[in-house]
Amino acid sequence: MLMKKGAEASLFLEEWHGRRVIMKRRLEKRYRLSELDEVIRSQRTLREPQLIHRAKEAGVPTPTVFLVDTTDANIIMEYVEGDQVKRVLDGLSRAERLRLCRHIGEMIGRLHTHGIIHGDLTTSNMILTSGGKVFFVDFGLGERSVELEARGVDLHLMKRALQSTHYRYADECFETVLEGYSEIVGAGVAKAVLEKIREIERRGRYVAERKEV
Repeated sequence: MLMKKGAEASLFLEEWHGRRVIMKRRLEKRYRLSELDEVIRSQRTLREPQLIHRAKEAGVPTPTVFLVDTTDANIIMEYVEGDQVKRVLDGLSRAERLRLCRHIGEMIGRLHTHGIIHGDLTTSNMILTSGGKVFFVDFGLGERSVELEARGVDLHLMKRALQSTHYRYADECFETVLEGYSEIVGAGVAKAVLEKIREIERRGRYVAERKEV
């Protein structure tokens, strides 16, 4: 059953050896040379499970990967029972919402401390289970990096996601995410990343202003 059709890949809910799984199938891009497209899809199919495994080692809950098929650009992984944080965040009490955001910040801090950039930090890519665990999913745009720029871009995406989807609580939620993040990476690193986020925002405003001229 098709669950999600994205620009890069489609997600299917399937039965596999008696269990429910997610099959992630990377789509062929006909605008690319076929040989190049095959290489890119194969490399991304291989890289994503590696990032998922590294994140798990860092203490961040992620789906278990069962099968990687680089030839057909498919990944079979655990189906995580729960709700997207996107769907539940606004319905929580203020205390619950801030507690969850702080926890998310801690998880992002663990990723960055271990050199993992998620690449698509949105509340759609976080699953809250009935037991209160937050699973990070969809590392398809992720990479290995310890660069300040990459960390800043990652958190800038998180900020933008909160502003667009949870605009009533965006500022408070992002501040709390940063508090949790700072607890893991340290105040000095968190301050440097925050300044990088502000720099990225200034760049965006400059580009927008130039387009209007």
